[in-house]
Amino acid sequence: MLKFTLMYTRDILSPRASPVEDGNPVIGTWDRAFEKVDLLEIRKPYGFPLPRWARYCRIKEWQSFSAHDDSYSLEAIFCNVKFYRMAQVILYDKKNEQYFICRKIIPGTGWQLPLSLANSSVDSHSSGFFFRIHSWLDADSISLDINIEATRKRPSLTVHLAYNVGAKNVTPMAVSLGFSHRRTMYAYKTLAPVRGDIVFAGKHISVRRETCSGFFCDYKGFFPYRMHTAICKASGFDGNNRRFGFHIAENQTRETNKNNENAFWLDGKLTPLPPVLITMPNGPDAKWVIQDVEGMVDLTFTPKHLSKSGARLVFTKADFIAPLGYYNGVLVNSAGEKTQFKNLFGMGEKLYLQV
Repeated sequence: MLKFTLMYTRDILSPRASPVEDGNPVIGTWDRAFEKVDLLEIRKPYGFPLPRWARYCRIKEWQSFSAHDDSYSLEAIFCNVKFYRMAQVILYDKKNEQYFICRKIIPGTGWQLPLSLANSSVDSHSSGFFFRIHSWLDADSISLDINIEATRKRPSLTVHLAYNVGAKNVTPMAVSLGFSHRRTMYAYKTLAPVRGDIVFAGKHISVRRETCSGFFCDYKGFFPYRMHTAICKASGFDGNNRRFGFHIAENQTRETNKNNENAFWLDGKLTPLPPVLITMPNGPDAKWVIQDVEGMVDLTFTPKHLSKSGARLVFTKADFIAPLGYYNGVLVNSAGEKTQFKNLFGMGEKLYLQV
């Protein structure tokens, strides 16, 4: 008697201009970017009238970048939580185990992330730190420039990276997910070849598309006042030199079996993954366990280098833990193909934000 196992599936909806229609949020998963994401277009997200400035202050947004090859790993995140802005850049030299980290917190108003990824840019100049993001999906490119001046405790770092999001084997994922009936979050994620240059402590590092993969992610949302999320991500090449990567999160959205932000890419093909449970039985410093109930996700993450940061500003609080480490286990794509991971270098994130 033959036994058939049904694979988890999720509807990929037809492309649309916005995740908001006639003032109402639209929930779903797409494989194209929206033309514009303006969550202020949602009518009464809290069920009662609020002035525009109050609704604007409740929207949190960030963009994150990663780039990995056999020698180096770069992670960068740029957050706007309205009461302050935060940037964090991590570069890790895998061969020499050299670790670079820079955090910058800017209280008050400042740069804002764009409503569209079609052709827009954002930059920030502050003491000893500069970054510029040019999102240009109309030209199949997203670029990141960073310049961090040297201090007594750390060397200088200059970065220019270009993500080829229009490459043949690139399929993005965009989702709109609900926290409540009218409060939602949006996420755009893509795994792409990366090229560029890094100058670290006076040493030039050439980044080549053939050997380097990276994630670009864009987030906006009416996140809860006490927000907590955990993220697991890694990328690389399998034994057949096929590019792969996964980006998995556990957050506070509802109806996660219908729609969530979990995805696995293999050779450019997108597999939406089921909801997962990310547990840390002995705390974030020790082994993480990442599993689903569908048999598609069975991973462990062992931190190697732990990065912790926090912020306390008046009535706000933030705790951000971002370890680098190794993944082991298996993922199954929509075709039923298993991909085994053994000591795959990647990153975990655990965030608690009260603002």
